[in-house]
Amino acid sequence: MKRKDLDQNLQIKEAGDNQQVENQPGASEPSSAPPPGQKERRFRQTDLPAHFIERRKHPRISTEPPPPAAPPRLEDYASIIGRPELDEIRFLARHLRSKTVKMVNSTAVGGGVAEILNRLIPLMNELEIPTKWEVITGGNDFYEVTKGFHNALHGGEYNLTKTIQEIFMSYNEQNRQRMEFVEDLFVIHDPQPAGLVRSKSDTRGRWIWRCHIDLSNPHPGVWDFLKPMVEQYDAAIFSAPAFTRQLSIPQYLFYPSIDPLSEKNKELEESYINKVCDDFGIDRSRPVITQISRFDRLKDPVGVIEAYKLVKKYVDCQLVLAGGGATDDPEGAVVLQEVMDAAGDDPDVIILNLPPWSALEINALQRASTIIVQKSLKEGFGLTVTEGLWKEKPVVAGAVGGIPTQVIHKLTGVLVHSVEGCAYQIRYLLTHPEFAVQLGKNGKEHAKENFLITVNLKRWLLLFQIMLGMARPSKTI
Repeated sequence: MKRKDLDQNLQIKEAGDNQQVENQPGASEPSSAPPPGQKERRFRQTDLPAHFIERRKHPRISTEPPPPAAPPRLEDYASIIGRPELDEIRFLARHLRSKTVKMVNSTAVGGGVAEILNRLIPLMNELEIPTKWEVITGGNDFYEVTKGFHNALHGGEYNLTKTIQEIFMSYNEQNRQRMEFVEDLFVIHDPQPAGLVRSKSDTRGRWIWRCHIDLSNPHPGVWDFLKPMVEQYDAAIFSAPAFTRQLSIPQYLFYPSIDPLSEKNKELEESYINKVCDDFGIDRSRPVITQISRFDRLKDPVGVIEAYKLVKKYVDCQLVLAGGGATDDPEGAVVLQEVMDAAGDDPDVIILNLPPWSALEINALQRASTIIVQKSLKEGFGLTVTEGLWKEKPVVAGAVGGIPTQVIHKLTGVLVHSVEGCAYQIRYLLTHPEFAVQLGKNGKEHAKENFLITVNLKRWLLLFQIMLGMARPSKTI
C-alpha cells in the first residue's frame, strides 16, 4: 500500500542514582499547584484509580535543577561506536590542535541546538581544539522578531517592516560590539545571530553559518533580508539537501546528532522509569503514546490530540504530551493553553510542562512509551525523532523537513501527512506489535550509523580542515 493510501485509509539518573533523584527538591513531594503557566485541569468521571488522577492533576515535577552530570570522555564511547572510529576521530583532530573555535547561538537551554553544543564542545576541548560557546542576548522585542522570522522561514506569512529590520540589526550590533572575535573559526548558528558576520573583515578567522531550520520554502521577503548576510560567510551548513538555497558560497550537509551517553539518552534502570511514570500518573499496563517537544504550533500538539481521539475509539491507550519552552520562544504559554483546551476533560491525555533540566525524566518517558510521535508540520530535523529511534521505539512522524532522512517509511518508522494518517499508523502499530518491534530495531541501527554525536564531531573536524586549507572538500561531508 502506498504512503498516501495509508494516510487516507482512516476516515474514522540512572536508577542506580536513586538517592540523588529522591533528594532533588520537588521530586519526592507532589506539587500543591500546577506548574507556572498551567491551569489545573478538570477530568470527567473515570474508572482510573485515584492516585493516577491525582498525579495527572499534580505531577511531581522537579522545581530545581539537579547537579550537572560530568560530561563523558571520548573513551567512554568505545563500547558504542568501536575502537576504529575513535582512532579516526583522534587522527583527524591531530592537525587541528591549538586551532581555536567560537560557537554562537541564541539560547543556552531548550531546543536541539543547545543540546548539541552542550555535548559537542567538551569533546572538542578534550581533543585540544579550544572551543568557546557564547549566547547572544536580546529583549522581548528581539525574540518576537526572531520567532516571526523562524515561522516565516518555514513558509509562514509575515509582514517584514523597516522597524522589524531595525530591531533585528540593532540587537545583532549590540552583541557584535560586546563580543570579541579572535578565534580561527567562527560557527554562527541559525538566523538570530547572523548579523555578527559584520565583524568578519576585522578578523583573521573563517566564518561558517550553520542553519538548523527548513529553508525549502522560505518567506521571500525575510530570506531576501537575510541572504546578503549569509553570503558574507565562508560556508553554510544545512541539515538536509532540500534546505539548501542558491548561494554564492560553498554549502555542506551535516545531520544534527544526539549523545547516547547524555542524561536524555543513556540507559536507565527499570525502577527509575517506573518511578517517573508514577510521578506523572502514567499507567504502564496500558499503551502509552508520547510526543516530546516544546509547545509550538509547528509541532502540531493539537493535531496529535485529534489523532489520539481517533485511535481511542478502537484501542485503549494514553497520550503523553511533554515539553516546555526555549528561552528564545515567546509563544510557548499560549500554545500550552491551546493544548489544554484541546485535551478538555479527557483524563488519559497527560500534559507535562517540564523545566529545562528534565532530561532524565524525558528519557524515562520515551523508554516507557509504546509509540513515539512527532507530528510536526514544519521541522528542521527533529532530534526527538532521533531519540526515539535510539531507544528502539517505533516512531510515527510527519513527513516534513529532515524527518524523512531519519524515518525511512516502513523500515525505520512510518511517515504521515495528516491527522487521519497519524491515527491509522498508531492504531496499526498498536495492533501489530511484531512489526512495531522490528521498526524499533531498524531505527536504532540507523541512528547509530548516522546521528550520534561522534559522527557529528568527525564531520566538524573534516570541515575545519577544509576551511583552514588542510584538506580538499568532497561533494558531501
